[in-house]
Amino acid sequence: MINDDKYMRTPKLLMNRLLKTNLFFLLLVVCISFGLISQRVLAAEIKVSVDRNPVNVDESFQIIFTATESPDDDPDFSPLEQDFDILSQSKSSNSSWINGKSSKTIQWTLTAMAKQAGDLMVPAVKFGDDITQPLPILVTQGKATGKNINTDEDLFLEVEATPESPYVQSQVLYTMRLYRRVDISQASLDEPELADAVIEKLGEDSNYNTQVNGVSYLVTERKYAFFPQKSGQITIKPLVLTAEVVTGNRLGFNGFFNSQVTMTKKVSSKAITLNVKPVPSSFTGRQWLPAEQLVLKEEWSGDVKQMKVGEPLTRTLTLLAKGTTVGQLPELNNAKTDDKLKTYPDQPVLQEQKKPDGLIAFREEKIALIPSQAGNYTLPAIELPWFNTQSQKIEIAGIPETTITAVSVAGSQTAAKPPAIATLKPQKIESTPVVQPQKGNWWIWASVFLASGWLATLIYFLYGRRAKKPVIENNEVDVRIKDSVKNLKKACTDNEAEVAKDALIEWGRQKFNVTSLGAIAEFCDARLRDEILDLNQVVYGKDVNQWNGKKLFQAFVENNAREKIAATEEDSLEPLYRL
Repeated sequence: MINDDKYMRTPKLLMNRLLKTNLFFLLLVVCISFGLISQRVLAAEIKVSVDRNPVNVDESFQIIFTATESPDDDPDFSPLEQDFDILSQSKSSNSSWINGKSSKTIQWTLTAMAKQAGDLMVPAVKFGDDITQPLPILVTQGKATGKNINTDEDLFLEVEATPESPYVQSQVLYTMRLYRRVDISQASLDEPELADAVIEKLGEDSNYNTQVNGVSYLVTERKYAFFPQKSGQITIKPLVLTAEVVTGNRLGFNGFFNSQVTMTKKVSSKAITLNVKPVPSSFTGRQWLPAEQLVLKEEWSGDVKQMKVGEPLTRTLTLLAKGTTVGQLPELNNAKTDDKLKTYPDQPVLQEQKKPDGLIAFREEKIALIPSQAGNYTLPAIELPWFNTQSQKIEIAGIPETTITAVSVAGSQTAAKPPAIATLKPQKIESTPVVQPQKGNWWIWASVFLASGWLATLIYFLYGRRAKKPVIENNEVDVRIKDSVKNLKKACTDNEAEVAKDALIEWGRQKFNVTSLGAIAEFCDARLRDEILDLNQVVYGKDVNQWNGKKLFQAFVENNAREKIAATEEDSLEPLYRL
């Protein structure tokens, strides 16, 4: 007798087995695909840096390898041994989860010392299949440090300023080195002081070993950037270090505990006098701009020869300068254009990057241009005179005259509208025919659906949902602040002290809820505070007609830029902008 039930169940069993088999192979293909993508896209990027460059041949320095993902294998540092002695090495890692995004950093730090002087190269280091890029480093034979130093001292300070005869508002690198061959339990060091100057600390302290006249010292090095604002002789006051020097150990209760015996010692550095030179008479630019290097460039969002009437085209002007502050970077988009070519400038982006060899300042301006009629429009050339502090010469950075061509488009509007209020026209959405799965292939579609759901769930838990933060805007206050800044700029340009005072007071009322120049000055950085107090003295004194508002507004712009930089420290230039 034939068992009909068995034959009836056979197609179902086969179908279930096929479903499981195909689902398994589908998931296997997905996993393999993701594995291949990970190998191609998520390969570890390993960056190489040094804590100082150049270094002396008798000084230790750090070589730092940083990866954002786990590399293919452990590093092989043996290629470094040809030119460097590896004194020590360490490894650290850090993971964080911020705003739904995970980040990971792995760092290998090597303390090394060069075997010889010259233009050396930190060679490429392999991390399995991952490999780093070579890094050049200058190793000098030695320096004069120590020739005039009494090495009988266990603790002393050395300071230097470069250059000692700078031009006004140009960068002066001030370096402090603390030499010691004793242990310190506590120490406090004064901050450098210089009247009428902007002072910026550059990065973190660096520590290394060196020899002075054959005596080994541990050195802590700290760097600052000074920008003197007045010409003439000015003096950087000596730095004073107060430290508790460990002289031995003392037995405590029943001899079980040892306490350190210390002696308070105070050492000071020498004073440095700067001979600040005024702006050269040969400089004829509208704004004095000293810098070590400067780059000015232009970018367009589309084809300037096929611009469409009524549609915006964005022009981006970028200024990058080394050895200056953001407050010294001038406005770039100040030329008048044809009335038939409407321009809508955005707020400029100002950023600063602090490097061991000084500041790098960045300014970006975006301008939307909308032609109302077809034709050719000419944008005048941009010429930016600046003073090269390295070559001691006046140079001109420029963007040549640009001609843009607007063409008519069928159905285009003749009147230009600002991009901020442009409305989007609803687009016709054409339906796409749905492919109906065959009855016999339902399991394929079910497999795809299940796999997609699994992937979507995985992505959801990996990245999470970003919480929507309510945005609270006080439009009225923002408008008042912007109006007061606009009025202040005009008053400073026209050297109208009374109008500038009123604009500043309105700005302070909206921003800090204070109504006097003295109270506003307390909320500002040193340079702007001095300029506001100077304005206060001028307004209530007798020299109203002699006031120059240019310096105040420059300090005002720089103060606001520093506030923005401090608020977005994690989004600073690292490592986007390099000179």
